[in-house]
Amino acid sequence: MSLSKKGLAWIIPIGNELLIGRIVDTNSAWLARRLTFLGYRVIRIVKVPDDLDEIIEEVKRGLGRAEVVLTTGGLGPTYDDKTLEAIAKATGKSLILNNKALKMVEEFYMKRDLPMTRERIKMAMLPEGSRPIPNDVGAAPGVVIELEDSILASLPGVPAEMKSMFEKTLQPILKTRAPPKKVWECSVEIRGVPESSLAPFLEEMARKYPRSYVKSHPKGHEIKEPILDVRVLSSGEELNEVKKMSEKIIDLIIKEAKRLEGRIASKSCKAPD
Repeated sequence: MSLSKKGLAWIIPIGNELLIGRIVDTNSAWLARRLTFLGYRVIRIVKVPDDLDEIIEEVKRGLGRAEVVLTTGGLGPTYDDKTLEAIAKATGKSLILNNKALKMVEEFYMKRDLPMTRERIKMAMLPEGSRPIPNDVGAAPGVVIELEDSILASLPGVPAEMKSMFEKTLQPILKTRAPPKKVWECSVEIRGVPESSLAPFLEEMARKYPRSYVKSHPKGHEIKEPILDVRVLSSGEELNEVKKMSEKIIDLIIKEAKRLEGRIASKSCKAPD
């Protein structure tokens, strides 16, 4: 691999709706934060329309300059969902029916008593040599292709589907290729504060500290008996640096939780398992 590509990432959101302002592209911001946390440096986020030639051109540009290229959108059953056709042409591969992807799509529609149609089968047509990414939320599988010196992955444009695929399937793959980083995790259990009340502050922390991943996991009832498990994972070159960062963020979260009249049940900081 060219040393100039190592550790670099390129994000390509696809869809006319993004370019006309009908939909705000929140996916790219989320992906950029996650890639940064993993140790990659995002060098481009380039929106392109549902145009075959435009997608091909941008995918080729990305593969020429980055180790990781991620696309979002354009995996559905309609005529303007052209992402996989473009990726096949950009990588010199044939678009073929993938049996694993077909089974995923069939299971989705069988559960809903809906027949397979040409349009639904289209979602299982993947570039040769690629692997489907299971979609636990929607119908269209994602796709990952490991090339000689790059990894290319296509995720749906629906945020819930995209996030689930990234966290469950793509993130573990990217971790194995990511530049070596030190990671430290802090967690706190907060009682008496609804997740929706703390959410704006957690979002602010995630924006302010892009090398840290801030996540809340609700355990109790949102209103009657709210219990939140909040975790902060920070990554960086030096262990002392990431320890300080995680502990600083978790202390800020604790301060905000107390301001919201929450109770701190427990707090811990350690290297993640």
